[in-house]
Amino acid sequence: MSALFGDLAGQDVVVAQLEKAAAAATALLAGHQPEPGAMTHAWLFTGPPGSGRSVAARAFAAALLCPSGGCGHCASCHQVQAGTHADLMLIRPEGLSYGVKQTRDLVLRAAGKPTGGRWQIVLFEDADRCTEQAANALLKAIEEPAPQTVWLLCAPSAEDLVPTIRSRCRVVSLVVPASAAVAKVLVTRDGIDPARALAAARAAQGHVGRARRLATDSSAAKRRADVLRLPASVTSLGPALSAAAALVRTAEEEAKAVTEELDDPEREALRRAYGEGSTGKGVAKAMRGVAGAMKDLEDRQKSRATRVKRDTLDQALLELALFYRDILMVQVRADVELANPEADLRALADAGSAEATLRRIQAIMRCRERLTLNVAPLLAVEEMTLSLAQG
Repeated sequence: MSALFGDLAGQDVVVAQLEKAAAAATALLAGHQPEPGAMTHAWLFTGPPGSGRSVAARAFAAALLCPSGGCGHCASCHQVQAGTHADLMLIRPEGLSYGVKQTRDLVLRAAGKPTGGRWQIVLFEDADRCTEQAANALLKAIEEPAPQTVWLLCAPSAEDLVPTIRSRCRVVSLVVPASAAVAKVLVTRDGIDPARALAAARAAQGHVGRARRLATDSSAAKRRADVLRLPASVTSLGPALSAAAALVRTAEEEAKAVTEELDDPEREALRRAYGEGSTGKGVAKAMRGVAGAMKDLEDRQKSRATRVKRDTLDQALLELALFYRDILMVQVRADVELANPEADLRALADAGSAEATLRRIQAIMRCRERLTLNVAPLLAVEEMTLSLAQG
């Protein structure tokens, strides 16, 4: 396996497919005839959160752009991993959706020729966030691609994109990696203690990035522990409402910390781009345009803050659902790997029935669905915690 794909835990089938395609792409550029169907101009990477969709797509991009077909060590490979390669367009929707104007601009940029003579690659993370109009604009580019342009789209599942787009893409399906495979990555790459790595991998249920944060970031581990104390605390109306308020407040605080870290440098960079603090001819005219540009930036930042808050709250709800799933597994004596130590589950498992646990899981999933429909977070979470209290 190439060093480029070393971070893809438990994805041997996918790695073999991508390495074969990279070799075919090199043969095409050399004027040879590769195996039919090994390489195509549009790819769709699918898989559950944490399975490594974007990691696989970026490693594949590096293999396509590398003069050696993916050595993992040259300047080209390092530039792709850093997101700075001249022939790589890395698209990460920051808000809840990606609009048609942005997509049309992207399509125009993608039509250019690669500066390095190999491929022009568009790596579009969270492509499922495209609006309907944006998806139509994207479809036209994928139907009639430039000769050396390769589209790499990422989405949780193929069904998250319109049928006309997914039918024109080669689908790469990633699976949830085993905890042991995730732990091995944490040990070999990050030097984490094996026992700690395995515990974090089990808690993250195959999400490599989440496992790394739980193993290395004490604040992330504390937030998870706070969420998992909720089932024992929601014993009546008052505690249920207090727990809901605390859960939403924690998500807001975390989202604020994340967005503030990003917002200030972006505003400063925009001011510098318009020449703030400079003198000379033309500066005053340029500065008159900064107000409109700043307003556009603030709108994008506000949209990103909304997304981060919702994603943070959704992560907490998934942790909660997984905890109740473990309780259910203990109650029905299922022989499966648990994400949480059985000692933390036994008291709650003995105090209730499997039917009540199922109702609680359904309440959590119903809350997640309501949040996607823009129900006020506090109202949705309060309804959920009251359902958890009632059983």
